[in-house]
Amino acid sequence: MIHKLSSEERTAELARLHGWQPATDRDAIQRQFEFADFNEAFGFMTRVAIKAQEMDHHPEWFNVYNKVQITLSTHEANGLTKRDIELAHFIETITAHTRNAANTQNSSY
Repeated sequence: MIHKLSSEERTAELARLHGWQPATDRDAIQRQFEFADFNEAFGFMTRVAIKAQEMDHHPEWFNVYNKVQITLSTHEANGLTKRDIELAHFIETITAHTRNAANTQNSSY
């Protein structure tokens, strides 16, 4: 059974992630990425999609040209779980290898 992270677990896990913020409207984490162009953004999304399919854990995301917004939450647990943290770490790993990727802040997100 998948369980939501406790407050202590959430705090500890978020401290190990870079640029991820708690969602303001529900128990989830969010981050926005900006890439050099659409092809780079779409390539990033493709790599995330392959991993997500392997994990059977899919992100909520939104893409416009070179920007990708991602929200992670586990629907079965109605909140943040270790599966979300694992996928966030994977996303960080591949963005570190994407030369032009940069974290951007968007207050309307």
